[in-house]
Amino acid sequence: MLFSTIFQNNLAEHRRVMEEMDGLEEEFTHAAASCVEAISGGGKIMFFGNGGSASDAQHLATELSVRYIKDRPAIAAIAITTDSSVLTAAANDMGYEQVFSRQIEALGRPGDVAIGISTSGKSPNVLRALDKAKTQGMVTIGLSGADGGPMKDFTDHILEVPSRTTARIQEMHITLGHMLCAAIEQKLGLVEE
Repeated sequence: MLFSTIFQNNLAEHRRVMEEMDGLEEEFTHAAASCVEAISGGGKIMFFGNGGSASDAQHLATELSVRYIKDRPAIAAIAITTDSSVLTAAANDMGYEQVFSRQIEALGRPGDVAIGISTSGKSPNVLRALDKAKTQGMVTIGLSGADGGPMKDFTDHILEVPSRTTARIQEMHITLGHMLCAAIEQKLGLVEE
């Protein structure tokens, strides 16, 4: 009985959040267009986040740089959550709040896109990186939950999943990320619609 209840309750909550995602369509469209513009102009997309959001960053960067729907030319995307030497050096020498902003400073260029992922919208290192990206002329996109938290003050476009449950927010982040990959591939003409 317990397992069945957990199964049904989680599915019901997932469905409710999914149904409320329609309100993000306009902001999603703007975010996707910014990514396409960056790639078309020779730029790149930089993903980052902590914990499960770091895994999402890696997942989405891989979908773009390798393939999502089918084989096609590579799309310039990187997860700045993966280099253990950079992460540990920056954390040790500068503090953990600098681990992503330092990489944005080193690798980000005007016209690139920085995508910060934080279920709460409050992660200090994600906010600092988004702030650095803005000062460097990058487009900033946030994936967050609930009301977006302070992240909304650091982003050009924010996709706020309408939930306060971390698991539901993470599920929708990967859904939005997959939709973003599909939109970029199709708009660039790399795969058929």
